[in-house]
Amino acid sequence: MSSPIYVAIDTPDLARAVSIGQKVKAHVGGLKLGLEFFSAHGHQGVREMGQIGLPIFLDLKLHDIPNTVASAIQALHGLAPSILTIHAAGGRAMMEDAKAAAPETTRVVGVTVLTSLDANDLASIGVGGDEHAQVERLTGLAQEAGIDGVVCSGFEVGAARRMWRDGFFVVPGVRPAGGAVGDQKRVMTPRQALDNGASILVIGRPITRAEDPDAAARAIAATL
Repeated sequence: MSSPIYVAIDTPDLARAVSIGQKVKAHVGGLKLGLEFFSAHGHQGVREMGQIGLPIFLDLKLHDIPNTVASAIQALHGLAPSILTIHAAGGRAMMEDAKAAAPETTRVVGVTVLTSLDANDLASIGVGGDEHAQVERLTGLAQEAGIDGVVCSGFEVGAARRMWRDGFFVVPGVRPAGGAVGDQKRVMTPRQALDNGASILVIGRPITRAEDPDAAARAIAATL
């Protein structure tokens, strides 16, 4: 069983990204490349990171009209990432079209509520109920749309897993005990998130900004 840890490599510096990937590859399950990296390096950068030999999680959080999202995913076909994110708030038709457009080997997962948001933030954009209710609402919609799973915080993943037994659950905002929280509002330890029902854990700064990224990844893996 490969490690559930995916390292979030959020840097526009390609050499640094490759260096981090090479350092941690023995102790993690994959590499997550986000908007910052993709905006700087596009397809070629993703291919270079793929040469490290780990699964690639392309975290683009696509959110547009169904046809545009489907066309964007078709434009990514040459990369065939292991995991690709869309926003579940884009609606059922968008999620259906995204899944239909993706390669068979790519898991399409819907972002529910960003871990930087809380109930006050949701209210400010007109979403009623708290973050837990919104995650459950969007998880149900994602399941109906036929995508592979959702992205949610460790606080909601237990409820989401109960709703969707065979879903694939990505949990970001994970921090080792005593780690800095940064701009996240809802965080928990990797062990807690896994116990709650996470399929994979996305961990960035605690590994990428450590003096020795491999030792940091090894230490976190040991808690699992």
